[in-house]
Amino acid sequence: MSDEDVSDEREPPKLTVAAVARRLGVAPATLRTWDRRYGIGPSDHTTGHHRRYGPDDIARLEQMQRALLRGASPAEAARYARTATATPQRGSSEASASGGTQQSAVSSEPVLLSGVLDTADDPSGSERAPHTGGGGLKLSGTGPRARGLGRAALALDSWSAQQLLLEGMQAEGVVATWCDVLQPVLRALTERRQRSGSGTEVSQLLIDCASTALRAVIANAPPPLNPRPAVLASVPGEGQELELVALAAALAANRVGNRLFGSALPKEGLDTAIRRAAPAAVVLWAEQSHYAAPHLIADLPNPRQRFRAFAAGGGWESEAMPAHVEVLGSLPTAVDRVSETILGCGSASDGVM
Repeated sequence: MSDEDVSDEREPPKLTVAAVARRLGVAPATLRTWDRRYGIGPSDHTTGHHRRYGPDDIARLEQMQRALLRGASPAEAARYARTATATPQRGSSEASASGGTQQSAVSSEPVLLSGVLDTADDPSGSERAPHTGGGGLKLSGTGPRARGLGRAALALDSWSAQQLLLEGMQAEGVVATWCDVLQPVLRALTERRQRSGSGTEVSQLLIDCASTALRAVIANAPPPLNPRPAVLASVPGEGQELELVALAAALAANRVGNRLFGSALPKEGLDTAIRRAAPAAVVLWAEQSHYAAPHLIADLPNPRQRFRAFAAGGGWESEAMPAHVEVLGSLPTAVDRVSETILGCGSASDGVM
């Protein structure tokens, strides 16, 4: 075996465009576009041979994808990827000038923060789509975190989706993240599914990620201030409960203690929970009108300690509700009214973690 053969065997394996695309969850055409427009491609390409990506090339692509998920434009993401990896290429004058001491590994922590990147210095003026959409979603007027969440959802990247939601709730609060980040992406996914007839798995993954992130807020909330909690429950049969979980998270961040019951709780279970918890408020959630029967609230137990009854979700009709029941029209309103009822003060801008 020659020395040349030994050297070849010791070289790290290189991947094809298709293999790298599968690894990153993008289309091969996307990788070719990144290479052609921004120079993020195979660093050692021989004319007449198939393009193959080495470890350093893949590291740059991963950093570029990380930046895109943070809401950066492709041009900014490419610059970030080159800076973050900073692996010298063969024949690089910069490497020789610095004595070959440039960073050779991917930074373990992302340098990007949502909203810090701008495309004003993009000389080509191309690829403006990410600022009006999230990698194929119509997200006009949204911020970088929503665009990043859209890209993460389309890539089925649950870890990034959860991190973006958690970071948003930590920085801006549950209500703002719900209204400005999560809801625009969910609406855009619904519109996309209606147009194409596909994408159910994307919406379901994002809903699951959102539920995980919201429940993390609940689990890590500060101790509640109220001795009597709010009971939050879905009406029997209702399967959509994400906004109810968001309400529980926003109240918990406001230090409003609550007892959250999902869609699996039957009517007799809810009645027992109300008697045992002695709540100051009961919120009954219904998104679908055929489950939102007014008698479900009218027939709630009447314990010795009175509670305030609220109907939340889009399924209720205000005209059909009993006089003592207040209908909550939106998540910010629900957070305000329940907080005010229990603590004597309300704020839709829920506490930041």
